[in-house]
Amino acid sequence: QVQLVESGGGSVQAGGSLRLSCTASGFSFSRYCMGWFRQAPGGEREGVASINGDDNSAFYADSVKGRFTISQDNAKNTGYLQIDSLKPEDSGTYYCAAAAGKRRRLFWYGLNWVCCLADASWDYWGQGTQVAVSS
Repeated sequence: QVQLVESGGGSVQAGGSLRLSCTASGFSFSRYCMGWFRQAPGGEREGVASINGDDNSAFYADSVKGRFTISQDNAKNTGYLQIDSLKPEDSGTYYCAAAAGKRRRLFWYGLNWVCCLADASWDYWGQGTQVAVSS
């Protein structure tokens, strides 16, 4: 049974940083995609970053480019989302998601195959971790 558990959320002031973690179990860290999504209160879920486990190719939503960094540590079965220069509009629940093997949806971007952030591309979801940014 695949399980994703997020951690690292919290309350911070604008301009601060957080590193979110997503630890996976029951999941083979090969030929996978991992993604991070967020949902503000009353808002829709938004994909913010994805990473292709084949070669660590990352993809970011325009709204977070330059401030968010996605990474993964295969040895620890853990993915990360580093968030810098936090803004109040970054507040919300952050979820990690995963897809593996043929279930992945990849597209060609720049010089790499990257993982699609559309909701339908993901099979497994964590329970979420809260991020609150005060001004």
